[in-house]
Amino acid sequence: MEELYTKKVKCPVCKNDFTTSKVKSSKLRIEKRDTDFFTYYRGENPLKYSVFVCPECGYAALEDKFDKIKSKDIEVIKQNVSDKWRKREFSLKRSVDDAIVCYKLALYCGQLLNFKNYDLGNITLRLAWMNRLNENSKEEERFLKLSAELFENAYYNEDIPSTPFDELSLAYLIGELHRRLGDREEALKWFSKVISNRAVKNNPRLDKLVRDQWYLVKGER
Repeated sequence: MEELYTKKVKCPVCKNDFTTSKVKSSKLRIEKRDTDFFTYYRGENPLKYSVFVCPECGYAALEDKFDKIKSKDIEVIKQNVSDKWRKREFSLKRSVDDAIVCYKLALYCGQLLNFKNYDLGNITLRLAWMNRLNENSKEEERFLKLSAELFENAYYNEDIPSTPFDELSLAYLIGELHRRLGDREEALKWFSKVISNRAVKNNPRLDKLVRDQWYLVKGER
C-alpha cells in the first residue's frame, strides 16, 4: 500500500465527500512502453486509478473531467445511474478487474453526457490497455476497434486538444490501432499522413516511431 496515497474528492452530482487512491509519483518506475503508448510500470500502474467513482451515486469520470459536469447534466446522471446504483467502493487498492469496471462506468457516464469522440476514445483505449494487462485479447481487440472509430471521428470532426495527443500523434495512434487490428492498408494510410507532414520532424521520437511502424507494415505486406 505504500505506493498509494489518499485523495479527498467531493462529488459534483450528489455532493458526497469520499476518498480515492492515487499512485505516488515518486514511486513510479517505467518498465516499457507499447507502440500504442501504453506504459508498463514496476508495481502499481497509475492508469488503474485515473477514474474517480462516487460510491454514493455511481457518477464516474476521468480525474480531469470529474468536476467539469454541467449543472444540466447532473439530473441525467441521477436518473440513469444513481437511481439504479448500489453502493460500491473503489477507494482502496484496485485490481485490473476493478479498474475495468471503473472505466466502463466512466464510459457509460460519458456516453450519457454526449462527450466528444476524442474523450470517449481516450476511455476506450484505456479499457483496451487494461484488458491487455488481463491478457484478454478478445476484449482488448473490441476496445481497440472502438478507439480507432472514435479517434477517426474526432480527427475529422473535432478540435484535437494538445494533450495527451496532438493531431500528428493522434494520426499515428489511429494507424497503430489499425495495424494491431490487422488492417494494414488503413495503417499505412495513417502512417503516411504523419510521415508526409514536415512538422513531425519537430518530434523526433514520434518521427522514429511512425517510420519504424510504417516499415514494419510494409515488411508484413
